[in-house]
Amino acid sequence: MKTIPEEPNIPRTNRWNMIHKSLELRLYPDSMLRVKTLPVKDVDGAIRALMEAMTAFMHAHQAIGLAAPQVGIAQRVFIADTGEGLLALANPEISAPEREELLREGCLSLPNIQVDVPRAQSVVVHGLDANGKEIEREARGLMARVVQHEIDHLNGVLIIDHGPPIVTIEDDQHG
Repeated sequence: MKTIPEEPNIPRTNRWNMIHKSLELRLYPDSMLRVKTLPVKDVDGAIRALMEAMTAFMHAHQAIGLAAPQVGIAQRVFIADTGEGLLALANPEISAPEREELLREGCLSLPNIQVDVPRAQSVVVHGLDANGKEIEREARGLMARVVQHEIDHLNGVLIIDHGPPIVTIEDDQHG
């Protein structure tokens, strides 16, 4: 199980490059996707570098969310960007779920699979931002769905745990 090492004596840019180069998308049935992640003890330079590397990785894969286990890191970190601005959190928790709806979801780690997943339309998410500051943010609509999806990953839960795969998509980009 891979975790981010304590603050190494490596310049920030080099540390970010090392982490970014080591990120590899984990695909189902990789056991890392079933790991219940470890809480982040301190949002230090290594965690900030991980958040930056995950953001670049997410954008390179044209995704809107990414959890650390999807790139082989067993820590409670996720990022999301649905067009409302980047949300990068360590140790996220949700509260105040409202109005459940059933919508189809996909996942980078389960290519060509979609599942109808019930999720709250609105949640409040709490966690530590990239500066280690406790934040609280209301998430609605797509952002609420992404937050819940990524927190599922942090708990070892996948979309296929919510119901049977109902749509298989041929992915022309990946042959």
